[in-house]
Amino acid sequence: MNRSFIGRNPSILIFLLVLAIFTIGVTFMSEAFGAGMISTSFVKTLGKTLCLALVAVAMDLIWGYAGILSLGHFAFFGLGGYMIGMWLMYERTREIVESSMMEAPIPPTEQEIVDGIGNQIFGVVGSSEFPAVWAFADSLVLQLALVVLVPGLLAFVFGWLAFRSRVTGVYLSILTQAMTLALSLYLFQNDSGLRGNNGLSGLQNLPGLDDVSQDYVSMWFFWGSALALALGYVFAAWIVSGKFGSVIRGIRDNEARVRFLGYSVEGYKLFLFTVTAMIAGIAGALYYPQAGIINPAEIAPIASIYLAVWVAIGGRGRLYGAVIGAVFVSLVSTYFTGGQAPDINLGFYTIQWVDWWTILLGLSFVLVTLFAPQGIGGLFDLVSGRHHPDRHGADLGPDHGSLREEEAEE
Repeated sequence: MNRSFIGRNPSILIFLLVLAIFTIGVTFMSEAFGAGMISTSFVKTLGKTLCLALVAVAMDLIWGYAGILSLGHFAFFGLGGYMIGMWLMYERTREIVESSMMEAPIPPTEQEIVDGIGNQIFGVVGSSEFPAVWAFADSLVLQLALVVLVPGLLAFVFGWLAFRSRVTGVYLSILTQAMTLALSLYLFQNDSGLRGNNGLSGLQNLPGLDDVSQDYVSMWFFWGSALALALGYVFAAWIVSGKFGSVIRGIRDNEARVRFLGYSVEGYKLFLFTVTAMIAGIAGALYYPQAGIINPAEIAPIASIYLAVWVAIGGRGRLYGAVIGAVFVSLVSTYFTGGQAPDINLGFYTIQWVDWWTILLGLSFVLVTLFAPQGIGGLFDLVSGRHHPDRHGADLGPDHGSLREEEAEE
């Protein structure tokens, strides 16, 4: 990382410093390593929030910088969770089955152990056979590889078909949403190989670490989530700071002109779509062991819509804005839906925030879109004195149709 890169992106050092201070503070206030001021359950909430911030950064790359409103990136997030969840559930079940079978007079064979694992995992859907998708579930290395390969392959195939057909705008958004819906409906089926509506559970129990309390496990995942967010943020900043970033901004502002200049617009789109899907998969692989369970409802289209709302509220086109939006909405959501917010009795009606939170979130999205299109991140621009170039409405190119100042600010 050279000085010119940092010089072009001073927010990176600020972000990493804030994240480091936050991580150290949580560590010393946790029950595992500190004064116990923060409960283990809240440490898990904070860890999950960092994972949501990472997938928000991926969403900002594809939407805020490339102008592709994907309503399917949470599907990649969920697939990453399923990939690591398969290994966690398989190995945890193996421990339970082996400990029970070892008490038998005759030691069990390896096949009997595998059959017992299959019966424990798939008995809930009336089966005991391992589907083909579980072929590598006993290998941590291979399942970690699938965390990025499966979302990346799905994104590559979908993106290749969509971008080569030059599907853009709202039509592309609808297609990504349809992909997400089709995937979630498939996973709801018992014969999908992933336990249907039951999903994968018990993911918070790490194999071979029965003697380690959840206090420490939660902190390990919190540190891992913080590290992943830091690396993901730096990687995203590196992508958007150079020539690649200039090209994808050009595609966002005027795709036809970038194509006329000789750039492979479809290639840039496909690369970014695939890379951001992989980042989303990594975020999901860290999120669901902290959540403890994953099911097809997590991949429903509404989750991807929420992701777009987070980025819009934080301020799209600003990586730190995506992080702010995800953290803000996640923590406020926890407050309102966790029973911490007091109900408001109006006499004729009682407002229960558990039911009204989604309405409040939707209203916030509408208000931000209408009155603060730069989101919460725009406030930091005001404080730091960052301003857009004063072009006085002049054309930014040789012809009358060139991008104007008001368009460049979006």
